[in-house]
Amino acid sequence: MANQTVKSIGDYIREQREQARISMRQLAQSAGVSNPYLSQIERGLRKPSADILQQIAKGLRISAEALYVQAGILEDRPPDSGVRSALLADADLSERQKQVLIEIYESFRKENTAAIEARAAQAETDTAQAETDTAEAEAEAAASEAAQAAAEAAAIARASVTNASTAKASKTKASATKASATKASATKASATKASAEAADDRPSRSSWSAATAEAERDETSGSADGVPGANGPSD
Repeated sequence: MANQTVKSIGDYIREQREQARISMRQLAQSAGVSNPYLSQIERGLRKPSADILQQIAKGLRISAEALYVQAGILEDRPPDSGVRSALLADADLSERQKQVLIEIYESFRKENTAAIEARAAQAETDTAQAETDTAEAEAEAAASEAAQAAAEAAAIARASVTNASTAKASKTKASATKASATKASATKASATKASAEAADDRPSRSSWSAATAEAERDETSGSADGVPGANGPSD
């Protein structure tokens, strides 16, 4: 097949002819052209038509399509399903008809290729959009979880503050209660002490009895004061 380093159709024809070991005269006779004309083609002085290229391809026993590609008539592409080769090999078609049919065939292939590429691009776009939607959903879920965690942390903090306040209030109340109890105990102790002191100031029973007996004696001896019977009870 074609050598990619060949710079012109003439170089390619000469290379194929030399590989097939065919002289220029023999190829000119097989292609139905003059020897000088074929020489000018090989040297790049003339650009052969599609008809001449097909005749040269027959003389070289290669596909005319290969020469069409080298001449720039067809784009170089991987082997087809055989349609182009069949069209080029059909002897009932003129070169112009073959070229028109090949161009129509190629236009259909391009349309199908473009449609396939468009579907592939749309599929990639849909995939990218789905990935974007998934990423957004995951981001929203993460934000929701973060907000929930923050709310729970705030609730825990508020509960801690409330418990601390309650504990402080309870401690203050306990201190007040203790102070009140201490004060009550002190008051009771003072009252007890005062009662004890008052009890110490009252005369004892024996002292009272002695005083009463002394008073009675004084009443009995009331006659010494010149008042008979004044200190004693009357009948």
